[in-house]
Amino acid sequence: MAAYDLPRATFDLDLVVEGTCQDKLVQNMEALGYETVHRSAGYSNHAHPTTALGSVDFVYVRGDTADKLFREVRRVPGPGGTSVPIPSPEHLAAMKVLAMKNDPVRTFQELGDIRHLITVAGADRKAVRAQFVRHGLEKRYRELEASI
Repeated sequence: MAAYDLPRATFDLDLVVEGTCQDKLVQNMEALGYETVHRSAGYSNHAHPTTALGSVDFVYVRGDTADKLFREVRRVPGPGGTSVPIPSPEHLAAMKVLAMKNDPVRTFQELGDIRHLITVAGADRKAVRAQFVRHGLEKRYRELEASI
């Protein structure tokens, strides 16, 4: 979200990765001292006992979703001027719609983020709306649109 000019005071790192690397990635995180707090086919969360190392969350994507997401990344300047790939506003919004569906407690936070994402220059609102419809949350999208 910070890359889209909506910084937050969170202390975790969220990464989207190809799903086929999940087993090896989890093994590597645990070898680095991270505890796997949660693991499912689509997500894993890892916390390190050293607070300064924080927590790391992975979203695993596969197949056509992975191909499309990685093909449509945007690049932004990162630390030291390094080019960092980030998901398009539409893909990031889709992840937030799914998070909202899976954990309704997150609804208002995610809606705020999505509201910001659909106002990013070049964002495809129709694609974002399609994700709400796909997950049975079209009413929430209408409320979101009305708030802009």
